[in-house]
Formats: sequence, C-alpha cells, structure tokens
Amino acid sequence: MRNTAKLTTAVLAAGALTLGLTACGSGSDSKAGAGDTLTVAATPSPQGQILTYVKDHLAKQAGLKLEVKEFTDYVTPNTAVQQGEVDANYFQHQPYLTDFNKKNGTDIVAVPGATVHLEPLGVYSKSVKKLTALAKGATVALPNDTTNEARALKLLAANGVIGLKSGAGFDATPKDVTSNPKGLKFKELEAAQLPRSLGDVDAAVINGNYALEADLSPAKDALAAESAKGNPYSNFLAVKKGDEKDPRVKKLAKLLTSPEVKKFIEDKYQGAVVPSF
Repeated sequence: MRNTAKLTTAVLAAGALTLGLTACGSGSDSKAGAGDTLTVAATPSPQGQILTYVKDHLAKQAGLKLEVKEFTDYVTPNTAVQQGEVDANYFQHQPYLTDFNKKNGTDIVAVPGATVHLEPLGVYSKSVKKLTALAKGATVALPNDTTNEARALKLLAANGVIGLKSGAGFDATPKDVTSNPKGLKFKELEAAQLPRSLGDVDAAVINGNYALEADLSPAKDALAAESAKGNPYSNFLAVKKGDEKDPRVKKLAKLLTSPEVKKFIEDKYQGAVVPSF
C-alpha cells in the first residue's frame, strides 16, 4: 500500500508557516540516524509517482526507508520542511524556491546533484485549437505565484501572443506586457485551480503536474509548451539548509537520478515529463 498522506488547505499551509518559523526542533536540529525513515513531501503527479517508484523498486536494495507524503499545493511542502515535519521535498524549481525563501524567511536549499525532471508548462484551451485562433479580448488564466506567472507570460511571449519589456525576469507580471495585439485579459488563479478553469476562460497556462492530474498532456494537448533545452524550471530534491549531507538524502538523490528512474520517466510520461539528468 502507498504510504501517503494528503493535506490540501492553504489555511493550513499559512498557519504552518507562521508557527514553523518560530518553532524549535527542526530537521536540522535533531538529526535522524542513517537507518531511519526519510520522509519526503511531494505533489502527487509526477513527483509522488516517481518517489513511489523509487520506494517500491529501488529503495530497499539501497538500504533506504522511504515515506512519501503528498500535498496538493505549492506552500505546505516547504513549510513542512522548514519546521521539520518532513525531511525533504520534491516539487519545485529554483526560481520558485528562491522567491519562496525571500518572501518567507525560510532557508531551504536544493540538494546537489538531485535535479530530476522538467514538466513543460503548456497553454490549453477547450474553445480553440491554436493560439492564433484566440479572439480579441479573450481571457487567459495564469498561475498566480510569482515565478510561474512570469514563466507563463514568457511562454506566451515566445509564441508571439504578447510582448514583454526587455529584461523582464523571473518576477514578470502582466504589468510588464508591452504588446498585446489581441487585447487579451489575464485572470490570475492558484495553480491547482487552472485545469478546472478551462470551462470558464478561453485558455489557461497550466503547470505540468496539474495538467497531468487533469489528464492533459503537454506533448499532445497543449497549444504551445516549453522546450526542455536550457530550461531553468527543472524540479529537484530540496532540504532545510544543513541537511544536504544527510546519508539518507544522499541515497535518495542518487536513486532519483539513476538510469532506472530516467527510463521510468520516459516510459510512463511519453514526453509530458522530461528527465533533466
């Protein structure tokens, strides 16, 4: 049986952060032994699926006891690591983590050598078959967290739908749009809500993991999708600063970047998720 737990509310996430930043007994304060269970927070797809594959097929032989806890938002996995409720997480890319640490005073870091995969961000629609068919004044939904909103705008700009001002970076917003020939309207939503919004908007830019959960494939269903080449948005294993050398973490990092996991990703996701190692 999968050893998972699901926590879903943003209220819980926000409360956990407030308490966690002042609490004692974080993961770095009380080190577990090398033989103890490593608990990792992850979003369900594909991260939870990849971790479960490692748990079921690779961990025992490597001498690693692994527990997977699934979360459906982008906040709780980091607050749980910060306050020591879990040992590590696997759900995010570096621009998001940098922004999260800056805004929340956390000190979570990427584990060296544990960058695992890219989920291409895609533009999806139930009403049009190509981006050029979007009507004037069409509404496009975007993820409302800083880095993924910028990422979505860059994808639209790369496909000629809008223009962004020179130098617009990982924190670009609709205010940085300099050209909008179709007069598109942007609707900012929490990333997990984007697939459900497709019936209410003309198009939505959806994160790969949430697209997969909604049975949408960046490779087959997206009107446009990110290229993996030179992409800074690959997902990695992360821990609270100071825990990078935990023997259990190092074992998991090695397993997550093994030939077996690469083959699993390629076979299961058929281009909807791309190995980054």
